[in-house]
Amino acid sequence: MIKDILVHIPTERPSRPVIDASIALATGFGAHLDALALGYVSTGAAAFAFDGAAAPAVAAVFEMEQEKAAERAATALAVFETEARLARISYGSRAIADIPADASGSIIAAARLYDLAVVLQPETDQKTYDNTVPTELLLQAGGPVLFVPYISRGAFSAKRIGICWDGSRLAARALKDARPFLEQADALFAISINGAENVPADASPQKLAKHLARSGLPIELIDLPASRSEVQPFILSLAADQNLDMLVMGAYGHSRLQEGILGGVTRAMLRTMTIPTLMSH
Repeated sequence: MIKDILVHIPTERPSRPVIDASIALATGFGAHLDALALGYVSTGAAAFAFDGAAAPAVAAVFEMEQEKAAERAATALAVFETEARLARISYGSRAIADIPADASGSIIAAARLYDLAVVLQPETDQKTYDNTVPTELLLQAGGPVLFVPYISRGAFSAKRIGICWDGSRLAARALKDARPFLEQADALFAISINGAENVPADASPQKLAKHLARSGLPIELIDLPASRSEVQPFILSLAADQNLDMLVMGAYGHSRLQEGILGGVTRAMLRTMTIPTLMSH
């Protein structure tokens, strides 16, 4: 059941894709939606403090930077609030103005209380703090994260869903987290890669189909023969061929303290996704 959703509203990147998607989700699930926008205080202000500046000067610099950050966050939230009112959903919004590490820590902690977090797909060629928050949420929030492609336009509706299935713990976690979406879908597809070789027999796509059928969720099985380097492009090609609205997949990786290395397929998908993708870690 999804009744409490958090959306990260970017302040350094376009926000419309996540605004439209999160409001559509809240409407479809009859859920409450909270928006959090992070205004980042320049790290130059912190460096100023370490240079040995007098306390009053440091306080003045921080206050000025916080005001600017708060304004950026409020501006980002204004569009969300207008659209949420028009949609007549239950919603809340909050702006945070802080240095990047503390701002991201705040949204990560908050996300742990929600059924779902909605974020914008990172853009690897842009160095912005808004690009790091989505991945940090995925690795540390402890719940499902829906990545919305930055090319997305309009409301989000997941009627045709592809489930990336390899029989692993992470795939199972993502499957369970996606259950509310699956129950509202019109068509489901289990996507495996070299299934006979890579998927445990006791968690095979055929057995997955049998278990889902008991819940009234028929699923079509698709097995793709592919090398490791071909997995991500094959999945995206299949998504286009089957006109999928959403993908579901486990996210492989480690926490930032362990060098922040995501698995190759996960990392590639974050770079190139073309449809909303629900990931669980």
